[in-house]
Amino acid sequence: MTEKTRIHLIRHGEVQGSNRYNGHGDVSLTPLGEEQYHRLKPRLDADRISAMYTSDLVRTVRGGEILGPYLGVEPVKVPQLRELDCGAWQGLTLTEIQQNRPDEWAARLDDLENFRTPGGESPRDLASRVLPALADIVARHRGEEVLVVAHGGVNRVILMHAIGAPLSSMFSIEQQYCCMNVIDYYADGNAVVKLVNG
Repeated sequence: MTEKTRIHLIRHGEVQGSNRYNGHGDVSLTPLGEEQYHRLKPRLDADRISAMYTSDLVRTVRGGEILGPYLGVEPVKVPQLRELDCGAWQGLTLTEIQQNRPDEWAARLDDLENFRTPGGESPRDLASRVLPALADIVARHRGEEVLVVAHGGVNRVILMHAIGAPLSSMFSIEQQYCCMNVIDYYADGNAVVKLVNG
């Protein structure tokens, strides 16, 4: 096998309003969400991880503040790693969307990959900004191990791309709060997913 970059990809901890479409909303962590980041420390080898990246939303930035000193790295904010922009759905629950915006919900079910919420993004839009940002990180850290703190939608897009699956299947993978995924990216362009939703 050729030289690889290992990405430890985690989702942020539990947030306030966890039953809502938060998207670009800058929601805070719950006390449990803060604790989940601390619980993650024993699973991370500080001697091996050489860099750390987060989105610019507080729920991931806080993870950088907690884990960065433990790992001895300075977290770097990457706005392209933000969660899917939910547009007009931001702050709504699934039930509210289904009851008050049934046509939009039906359109989403018909074409998950390309459906764009009013004023927001589609999963395809999300992939078009997330994947180049991740490729940049991988190229910058050849042969190293890197921690990326992102979001449920972002992580699913990355995982779908790594295994060559369509975005329409992205919700076939669970991403619990503060879960860990591990992906090895090889210099020959191949990727191997080592862990999902750990």
